[in-house]
This record gives sequence, structure tokens and C-alpha cells, in this order.
Amino acid sequence: MQQFSNQEVAELKSRIDQIHELLASRGEELPPAPVRTDEGREAAAPRSALLDQLSFSIQMRRMRRSHFGSAELTGPVWDMMLDLMLAGAHGRALSASDLATGAGVPLSSGLRMISALERLGLVQRSIDERDRRRTIVRLTDKGTERMASYFEKIGMAWQSSRNLAA
Repeated sequence: MQQFSNQEVAELKSRIDQIHELLASRGEELPPAPVRTDEGREAAAPRSALLDQLSFSIQMRRMRRSHFGSAELTGPVWDMMLDLMLAGAHGRALSASDLATGAGVPLSSGLRMISALERLGLVQRSIDERDRRRTIVRLTDKGTERMASYFEKIGMAWQSSRNLAA
């Protein structure tokens, strides 16, 4: 069996996403691909609930892309936004190193990601008054509003998909 590099897999996934978006813009849906076992035999079709979850996951990603505009809020950057939203809801503050650790990236990468979010006006940094060596990161009012309205849309879409399934 041929092994693909991570880059090749990412390129294939990107191309598949483009095809799905093209078909979605035409109002068409791709038929679900048959599931194959390691021996190449076609397996039983996945359960409908799994397909619903997969479909909803794709819908969430597309909604996030359109809701936040050109901002690339995926992967570790999205993890940071989620951590900040949760911390803010609990009245806690997170440091830049907390965010990088939580997102699973080196501090230098985390700082670049935080800078990008700051340029978008979604987060703000400040010096920790108790330990001036630490930088505290919080969502701005705009960041909080964008996250809240995104999850409101997701909630409505989830409710709608559940009503259709019932």
C-alpha cells in the first residue's frame, strides 16, 4: 500500500473540500463514499448518526470560515480562541504561555498566533500586574461578540439538524 506524506494528505483534503464547496454552491451533494475494509472489500455503510455528525462538522467549519471572514481560525489558533472564551466566561485570565501550551504549540509559534489575533482585533495583551514577566491575553469585546454569535449560529444549526432528523 502506498504511503502518503502529510503534505500530500493535506493537499488531497483541501481539494476534496473545494469540490464539496463547489457542489454545495450548486445545491448538490456528493453521495457518501463506500467504506472499504483493509482487504479492499466494501464494508457496511456507516450509521446515519455518524454521517449526520460528519456533515454537521463540515457545516460548522464552513460557518466558521464565513462568520470570521478571511481569518484563518483553525487548528491551534481556534483552540486558543476556545480557551480564551471559556476562561473569560469563568472570569479567569490566561497567559500567552498558557495559550501556547493549551494549543500544543511552542511559545514562539503561540506568540505569532496571538499577534495575528491581536491584529484582527479579537484579542488584547496586557502585562500581568502580579508578575510583570507574564503577558495576559483576553478576548476583546469584538472577539467575545464574534465567538458568542458564532456559537449562537452553531446552536441554531444544530437544533435545526436535530429537528430534521426527528
